[in-house]
Amino acid sequence: MNAKDFAEKLNLDILVKNENELNIEGVYIGDLLSIVMSKAKKNYTWITIQTHMNIMAVAELLDLSCIIVVEDMEVEEDALIKADELNITVFKTKESAYEVACKLCKLGIK
Repeated sequence: MNAKDFAEKLNLDILVKNENELNIEGVYIGDLLSIVMSKAKKNYTWITIQTHMNIMAVAELLDLSCIIVVEDMEVEEDALIKADELNITVFKTKESAYEVACKLCKLGIK
């Protein structure tokens, strides 16, 4: 599915859009980068409250499908610039990680 359709289904704001289709094979929720690096997998969507540039490094390293920033956290401008450079799709929502995870589950993404 493309980023626009995904955002509409989950009521997300698109901060950075990758031109490729989103291939989401799973979900990881976490904020401690070292744990995310050891648990998340390729093509996962990552749900986090982290907003700094290091999240882009983790997303690139793991080849994540996208990042969803929750709790209406403001993503740092340099992080968004890096996401665009690395072609990483980034979404934002006011909802909690739990609420987003429930929606993903209803879509069949676990």
